[in-house]
This record gives sequence, structure tokens and C-alpha cells, in this order.
Amino acid sequence: MSPKGSSSLKIDRSVKTLRELTLEKMRDAILSAYFKPGERLVERSLCEELGVSRSIVREVLRHLETEGLVESIPHQGPVVATLDADKAAQIYEIRALLEGHAARLCAERADNETIERLAAINEEIQAAFAKNDFYEVLARTSAFYELMFEGSGQIMAWEIVQSLNARINRLRAMTISSAGRATEAAAEMRLLVEALQRRDAQAAHDASVAHVRRVADIAARKLAEMADASPAADLSASRVPLADSA
Repeated sequence: MSPKGSSSLKIDRSVKTLRELTLEKMRDAILSAYFKPGERLVERSLCEELGVSRSIVREVLRHLETEGLVESIPHQGPVVATLDADKAAQIYEIRALLEGHAARLCAERADNETIERLAAINEEIQAAFAKNDFYEVLARTSAFYELMFEGSGQIMAWEIVQSLNARINRLRAMTISSAGRATEAAAEMRLLVEALQRRDAQAAHDASVAHVRRVADIAARKLAEMADASPAADLSASRVPLADSA
């Protein structure tokens, strides 16, 4: 047995577990609409598609349920959560309140390095938009807001936002791909960053809230269109297996 102080017991945290990899794959599959709202998530089929055990699939489905991406239906089992227009409106209202307040305080409190980093991340967001790399848009946008909340000192508020992050990103994935959104988003984020750089707290607040309200309008329209559309057919037979998909 190795003596105390040996490094043999240390865990390499850079290596993701199979459960974590499966969770990421399933979350991305829902965000990208690989699995449609209301679609049944059959454990046996998921095991085959993902190439993992049923116990891992069950753990992942339970976790996604806590994130609001999956819901359990009596006598049916887990399904992809339906995007609800009323809940979406509430999420955007929470975002407007918390992000507007964080933007105001960030303009007042953040150091110059944080403001410069926010400007740099925004450039990365726009570069991702230009490449139609929506996955990177989501990732860099999340990084932008995390830093803005940190710069504002609103750590508890960021924890609230994080609890809604999966649902926020699901809505964001729907809105960022809409026609003309890249140009609009660039203009909206530019106003926010410029206000932060000027240390104009009120302008930063107003730009942040205006940005959220605009995406709320887009989401409401998209959700109404989805509600009017006929139910999606079962596409599982023609899909690329999750284990092999990008």
C-alpha cells in the first residue's frame, strides 16, 4: 500500500467522467433540437445511441430534470420538456431584473481589466456569429455574463441565473439563429460594452434591459410559431447516433 503523502490517490480533475460526458452530450442534443420538445426519451434507446449503461442514462435524465430540460410524464416516462411561453416570459423578466442591475453595478464597481475583458469576450461572440458557430456564441455569451456579474459583485444573483442557465441557453439557442439576429445582437451588445467602458451606470442598465426585452420578443414569436406547427414526427430512425455525432 502506498505511504501517506503519495500522489497515487489524487484525482485528475481534468479528466471528465463518463457521466459528465454523457450529460454534456444529452444537454447539447436538447439545446440543438436533436431531441424535440415533447419527445419521449426511452432509456434503452438512449443506451444504444450513447453507448453507455442504463444507470448512467438514468442519472443524466434525473439531472436534466432538475435543469428543466426534461420532465416526467405519468404513464409515459421522461420526455423533453416543452418550451412554455409563459415560463419563458418569466425567465426573461428575471433576466432583465438581474442582468440590468448587474450591468449598472459593473459600470460602477468593476476594475479596468474586467471591463477590457468584457469587451474582448464580446468581440469573440461577434466572431462566432460571423462563422455561424452558434455553440461558441452560447459558450462565450455565458462567459460574458458570468464575468459581468463577478465584476458587479453580484455573486448570489449569478447563482440564481446559473440555476436557470440550461433553460436560458435553450431559449438563447432558439433566438440566436433567427434571421438578422447576428447584426441586431452586435449592435445591442456594443451599446452595453460602450456604456460599461464610459462607466455610465444608467446607460449600461438600460442597454442590458433593452437587449433582454428584444430577445424576449423574438422568443415569444418563435414559441407562437412552434405552437401553431404540427407535432414533429419521430425522426429517431433517420438521425445520426448520438455517440457518433459532433
